[in-house]
Amino acid sequence: MKKYYIYFILLPVLLFSCAIYQRIQDDHRWSIGIYEGPTLFDLAPGSDTDNPVLTADDVVDIPAVFVADPFLIFKNEKYFMFFEVLNRKNNQGEIAYAESTDGKKWHYRKVVLREPFHLSYPYVFEWNGDFYMIPESYQDDSVRLYKALEFPDKWEFAGKLLTGDQYSDASIFRYQDKWWMFVSDTRSNVLNLYFSDELTKGWRPHAKNPILKSNKHFSRPAGRVIMDKGKLFRFAQDDDPDYGIQVFAFEIVELSETAYADRLVSEKPIITKTGTGWNAAGMHHVDPWQTGDGWMSAVDGRCR
Repeated sequence: MKKYYIYFILLPVLLFSCAIYQRIQDDHRWSIGIYEGPTLFDLAPGSDTDNPVLTADDVVDIPAVFVADPFLIFKNEKYFMFFEVLNRKNNQGEIAYAESTDGKKWHYRKVVLREPFHLSYPYVFEWNGDFYMIPESYQDDSVRLYKALEFPDKWEFAGKLLTGDQYSDASIFRYQDKWWMFVSDTRSNVLNLYFSDELTKGWRPHAKNPILKSNKHFSRPAGRVIMDKGKLFRFAQDDDPDYGIQVFAFEIVELSETAYADRLVSEKPIITKTGTGWNAAGMHHVDPWQTGDGWMSAVDGRCR
């Protein structure tokens, strides 16, 4: 009888705990939108775009809490967007994609990559005619590379680029015949830089690591590293005092195996929380693409 009495006592507590946990998930719901602007640093909602363009409600193959971290690829006159979907069943991120012919109206397709551990921030890029993806996989203590067997929906594991730490939001780019990669950590207060002559191996830490430390405002990457008019720019998400408030842009003014320097483009963030609607409480990601004379960017935002 005592055993059943304990069950009666514990059941409401467990249900309440689950309800609180679910509320925490829902209170951090992220959605994806599209911004436009004449430059990288003048982005705003397009007048003919109905933001958010993707939400958890659009996901049809798994029960989704939110969608976030969008990265774009343009191929065969069509836009492909890869992003994190947080699976409500196991509270793990999985990678899905959507398609669009104009960048304004998007159609969700399906999850294309899942692992036994959390995945997010699916940094997708093209190199020598092939497509690659580096999703965040901090729970595996690694930076993992995937290659598209059949773009956009069949991917295979191609190896680990870094191991031994909880790397967050690895952001890779090609510059002066070398590969470079920014990586933060799960605390969002340090930024490290790595480089290699080859994509799949030989990655080494920069001599100045950490190139930024004890700074939750500017350390964590917030999207693709962009080359514009001969200048390199990185984006950083502001995680202080709360996670994912806004995004700042930095121009990389010095980059070599032994030296690194950047400067804040403007004291004003390029995107930030709006106070109302789908991105009321925060925005933490940009992926700009040049379109004619202007820019289109996939962004994300949270409502609470």
